[in-house]
Amino acid sequence: MRAAAGISSAAARDILPAMGTETIRFEARLRRPAEPKGAAWTFLLLPKAASAKLPTRSQVTVDGTLAGQPFQATLEPDGQGSHWLKVERRLREAAGVQAGETVALEVRPVDKEPEPKVPADLRQALAANPAARATWADITPVARRDWIQWIVSGKKAETRVKRIATACDKLASGMRRACCFDRSGMYSKALSAPKAADED
Repeated sequence: MRAAAGISSAAARDILPAMGTETIRFEARLRRPAEPKGAAWTFLLLPKAASAKLPTRSQVTVDGTLAGQPFQATLEPDGQGSHWLKVERRLREAAGVQAGETVALEVRPVDKEPEPKVPADLRQALAANPAARATWADITPVARRDWIQWIVSGKKAETRVKRIATACDKLASGMRRACCFDRSGMYSKALSAPKAADED
């Protein structure tokens, strides 16, 4: 897995100074995604000043409150050096807010990253490859999340199939981390926030 053209090794590894784990407070507008049509979930973009206080430009799991309602979620990179948050319908309804409203949030990076949800196709491939499965079981949740992010960031179905096969081969050979890909999306432009329905 090679870094995209023009990415330095430091950028590819997303090396940033630790910013601490203070509570980050901000306000953001809740939006509906343009795709898929009729989605029950909404999303919001973190202000750049709030995102800059997070420890990484890539995925980061936070505990927080949205309009006073507690939640835990993984913030996704928007490819512009900031992050976005998918707000599931259950959280939005519990908080009593609607798309179009500006909401107050508080977030704080978790002390320990939770286990990521493993896509069914990757889970099946690992089940068929005992050596890859053994390495997978022995790596950290963050390392597992990075492998998953690299796989799902492929836009085409055939790319995803190839990346799953490559990941299993690398894991089977003992490689523990998905190296040399742009976890922030800032350089490869492979990651982005959803387009808002009101931007059509």
